[in-house]
Amino acid sequence: MAKSNDIPQIKNEEQYEALVDKGYSKEKAARIANTDNAGKKGGKASTYEDRTKDELYEQAKKIGIEGRSKMSKKELISALRNN
Repeated sequence: MAKSNDIPQIKNEEQYEALVDKGYSKEKAARIANTDNAGKKGGKASTYEDRTKDELYEQAKKIGIEGRSKMSKKELISALRNN
C-alpha cells in the first residue's frame, strides 16, 4: 500500500482544479499548477520571442516536448505554447 507521501502533490490545488474545469488534461494542469510561480500574477516573465533558442530548448526539455532537438526557435515557441 502506498504511503500518502508517495503520491505526487499539487502545489496550487485551486489553480489545478480551475485548469481541469477549463478542459486541460490532468497532466498539463498538474504541470502548470506545480510550477515555481503557480498562481502568481505580474507578467514579469519574458516572452518566448525574447528568449534564446537555448532557453526555449531547456524549457521544452523540462516539460518533455519530443523532437525538440530538431526544432527551430519558431517551432519551439509553437510547441511550448501548444503543449
